Amino acid sequence: MSKHVTARRHTPRSLAALDAPIVALTAYTTPMARLMDPHCDLLLVGDSLGMVVYGMDSTLAVTPEMMIAHGQAVVRGSKNACVAIDLPFGSYQQSPQQAFAVSAEIMAKTGAGCVKLEGGVEMAETVHFLTQRGIPVIGHIGLKPQAVHTHGGFRTVGRGSEAEQVMQDAKAIEAAGAFSVVIESTMEPLAREISETLSIPTIGIGASPACGGQVLVGEDMLGLFSDFTPRFVKRFAAIGEQVDKAVAEYAAAVRDRSFPGPEQCVGMPKKES
Repeated sequence: MSKHVTARRHTPRSLAALDAPIVALTAYTTPMARLMDPHCDLLLVGDSLGMVVYGMDSTLAVTPEMMIAHGQAVVRGSKNACVAIDLPFGSYQQSPQQAFAVSAEIMAKTGAGCVKLEGGVEMAETVHFLTQRGIPVIGHIGLKPQAVHTHGGFRTVGRGSEAEQVMQDAKAIEAAGAFSVVIESTMEPLAREISETLSIPTIGIGASPACGGQVLVGEDMLGLFSDFTPRFVKRFAAIGEQVDKAVAEYAAAVRDRSFPGPEQCVGMPKKES
């Protein structure tokens, strides 16, 4: 009898060892995870779900319970990709011990492979504390959405004297033990320099093609929204337009009573062809 071989899910170690760029997308639900998983190395359950799924103005009101629920859904829907889960605002900044408690709960309850947290030099001690205790960590530097008020809005970072701080953040997170770092909305030459400087893979979002991988919000990439598209997003589909068209056709069919027809009803004879 031939031996059945089950494909192994990516781990932080295998991601760091990839020869090709890391392919990453955000996912928040089981159906979307199932569609993305065969093509992705990393699925990120981002706290962006607060804005994408719940219609919030920022990520600040997202809770660990929300991250756990969506993390469970994405893990259920995936077999190939490593699943990373964001630590939400206020759940890890107080102390390394607080960060460990929430990270351990999230990983235990979801089966995710790692967590992601925002911050640079100021979070290096926390990253070290987590990695020394068996929690794989992805860092997040450049634009940090949880610090949107400090940043003065969602903007590109790394201009002028700000560049040195972003570089120091990158080096600090690597030295603390993170296996990868996301660089968001950062000047391309700086993101490129960081990617060439670090020995761990960088994952860009609005950063540089020189990064060791790329991530986008899945709904942005698929064109599910039409009201706003960040400059760094390339739409690979226009699903929002298809949804709009389909819903309009459904509404028309309900209103003119052509739906449901005999084919969709039990106990009614089907029309003769």
